Amino acid sequence: MATTGADPVLAEGEMEIEGRLVDASNTTLRVLLTHGDTQVRAVYKPVRGERPLWDFPTGTLAGREVGAYLVSEALGWNVVPPTVLRGGPLGLGSCQLWLDELDEPPVGFVPADRLPEGWLAITGFQDEDGETFLLAHADDPRLRRLALFDALVNNADRKGGHVLLFGDDIYGVDHGVCFHEEPKLRTVLWGFAGQEIPADLREDLSKLRLDGVLDEHLSTVEIEALLRRADALATFGLFPQPDQDRHVIPWPPV
Repeated sequence: MATTGADPVLAEGEMEIEGRLVDASNTTLRVLLTHGDTQVRAVYKPVRGERPLWDFPTGTLAGREVGAYLVSEALGWNVVPPTVLRGGPLGLGSCQLWLDELDEPPVGFVPADRLPEGWLAITGFQDEDGETFLLAHADDPRLRRLALFDALVNNADRKGGHVLLFGDDIYGVDHGVCFHEEPKLRTVLWGFAGQEIPADLREDLSKLRLDGVLDEHLSTVEIEALLRRADALATFGLFPQPDQDRHVIPWPPV
């Protein structure tokens, strides 16, 4: 993604609200940002619009959105669109670059008898008419990297709709419920479970350095847990297996 000039606009641009994304559980607004002669669209999630959760501290989801972007950048993986924490019409919140002209991502429901070649089936569902569908995704190295990123940041809500195909790149969005110190991984990208992590990605994990960039957004306990997960993934070299003692697929999945 070409982001030259995007970050100053995200951080400093004058914000105009264009509309609300009504399917989101928290207040999520599409905004137009203007900075000099440059305009970009973005997703603005104000802290005051966050719904309280029993397992995440109130008012921390916007910071987690920014933290996910910072970890993606520290790894050099480019799996999260540019995201900043800034003020807006509804107060402090996360502001993430909006991606236009998306293609259909290689993840979702497919008829059980028409699984695309090279796709990995996760689980099956039946509709009201009794027809069986598979939740599945492509065996794609770009998805493999995103699945590993989710394991690292302990993403508790990787739905298929949070996977965006933009040109030749795949991005993940909606990272407000990441970084918990306890195991929370819920994802639709379980097709890589138990597989070996590619050597280059293991090397990236082993070299992860944060240098205080997350201190504003996460607790010390959460940062320490993140670094332990990075070390474990790099050392053992396998994608995690689903935990049999809890729900590991978000609902709805897509």
